[in-house]
Formats: sequence, C-alpha cells, structure tokens
Amino acid sequence: MKTLKFKTNINCGNCIRAVTPTLNEQVGAGNWQVDTANPDKILTISSDTASPEQLRQAVEEAGFAIEPA
Repeated sequence: MKTLKFKTNINCGNCIRAVTPTLNEQVGAGNWQVDTANPDKILTISSDTASPEQLRQAVEEAGFAIEPA
C-alpha cells in the first residue's frame, strides 16, 4: 500500500467531519488521517488504488484546499 501526503486547510474537527464521507468513499475508513496539530495540516492517505489527482479532486469537491506535501 502506498502512502500519500498532502498539505490541506482541514484544520478542525468540523472540517474532518465534513470531509470524512468523501475520503471514506475514496480510500476507506481508517486509511486516512489529518494532523491538525501540524502547521501544514498534513493529510496522510494509504491506498493502492486512488491516484493523487482523484484525491485532490475529491477533497476540493468537499470544499477544501489540497496540494502535495
């Protein structure tokens, strides 16, 4: 399984709740996390199937900014 890391603006519990359905659909529950304590708000995703482009599009559609870390 490959690990992908992104900088985001997902910065609080409400943001995490808002993006959870999208990320769970893309990579499955338990395969992603956001480090809100990190100044760059690092989103870490483990997936064998999702491409960085698919993940970027999904997170942006959920209303958040995302870029490769």
